[in-house]
Amino acid sequence: MALIRPRLTDYHGIAAAQESLDFSIPFLSEDVPLYVDPFLLWKSPSQQDQSLHTAIIASINYFGRLGQTNHVEAAEALVRLSECEEVGLGLAGNREGRRIGKETAGEILSIFANVPQIASNGLRHLEELQLLVDRVARDRISDFACNFLKSWLIDYSIDQCSRVGVPTVDVEVADIFDMREQRMRTESVRLPCNPETGKPVLLVPKRWLRHAPWISYDDYFGSSIALLDEKGVPTDRGEVLNFNRHNYGIVEEYLARRERLQADCQRDPLFKPIPISSAKRKLTEIKKLPSGRVDNADKKYEDAVGALLASVLYPQLDFAADQARTDSGALIRDLIFYNTELTPFLKDWRETYGSRQLVFELKNVASLEREHVNQINRYLADHLGRFGVLVTRNAPSRAIQKHLIDLWSGQRKAIVVLTDADLETMVTVFESKQRDAIDVLNRAYVEFIRSCPS
Repeated sequence: MALIRPRLTDYHGIAAAQESLDFSIPFLSEDVPLYVDPFLLWKSPSQQDQSLHTAIIASINYFGRLGQTNHVEAAEALVRLSECEEVGLGLAGNREGRRIGKETAGEILSIFANVPQIASNGLRHLEELQLLVDRVARDRISDFACNFLKSWLIDYSIDQCSRVGVPTVDVEVADIFDMREQRMRTESVRLPCNPETGKPVLLVPKRWLRHAPWISYDDYFGSSIALLDEKGVPTDRGEVLNFNRHNYGIVEEYLARRERLQADCQRDPLFKPIPISSAKRKLTEIKKLPSGRVDNADKKYEDAVGALLASVLYPQLDFAADQARTDSGALIRDLIFYNTELTPFLKDWRETYGSRQLVFELKNVASLEREHVNQINRYLADHLGRFGVLVTRNAPSRAIQKHLIDLWSGQRKAIVVLTDADLETMVTVFESKQRDAIDVLNRAYVEFIRSCPS
């Protein structure tokens, strides 16, 4: 069954909401657009996380020292440790990243020789590399951290797979750094694998993830370099990095400031619903829009409805993707959601209609026509199941209602219609928090089924 933007859990038929899991659910064909921020481990109240941060720092400092006596070995190790495909974090569209080159590895090792404070005491935070070495950014910091913690991530992944029911297979995992023996090794373990590539997959706790590290080049430049009053303050990134290596005291001041502000450093959620005030503004925007395409009203309608539904239906439905498709010469906007089966009726839709994912088709028209219904009907194939939602401005006519009932009777396809009035009810429920907004969708389904012949 071909899913839209499939995740590891969806592939194995495991209905689980992202909100309910401790780890970030990996996509099969792309990266999760977040990164491990080592600072979250440093500031964590968990002694385990703190000790893992200590392991990260001990690892990078070990290679820094090794580089002074065996530069080739240390550089080769850093190259191998600079990419961690198994975790699937970042912006790659195919879960394949690129390692650093030997030149960048050499630059990392050089700071342990050329910056006196680091030569004496080592790095305090892995993220410092962004402020001292070119071509090292948030993705590289995340990959280094994951590789240094790979042994722990293997154990964590095995445990989480056992809890959730994700199948595991025998695989080999390379480039595991053993701190005790101070060497890299390959290990045969049972882990989940990507069914599209056969490569092992490592799970990462959500509590470690951010869009950008707390200690970052952009923040440092804006809060430290840009405020210097001296003449000739560098602005080019290369000049700034060179300046930092020769004026490491400014870097230390910046690190101390970020440590003092640690309470403000929080993980970034994989999905953040819009606030109630924004939902109400979206609803107002929708209600003011004319039907049709005048002044790009159809696109504005689709954007507003998409943002609204993705938020009010969360966490019962995880948003998967919005996509445009061409059907009979018309450009159609769809919203795809993962069916988490968190409620009895979501489970029923999965069992009755085979809906592992739910499709919502958005139509900014004054009245639905048969062709609008037929468009989504053609789309409801095996890969999406036989349950769909038409989101439009007004209730369907009696003729369209009969057409929907005939489709259910003949093909057992349920196409539910949501109107502006339903969206308004969803926002009201979303604001009151006394019920879930998805109950409005279920009500529309129940009313539809009641109108169908028994």
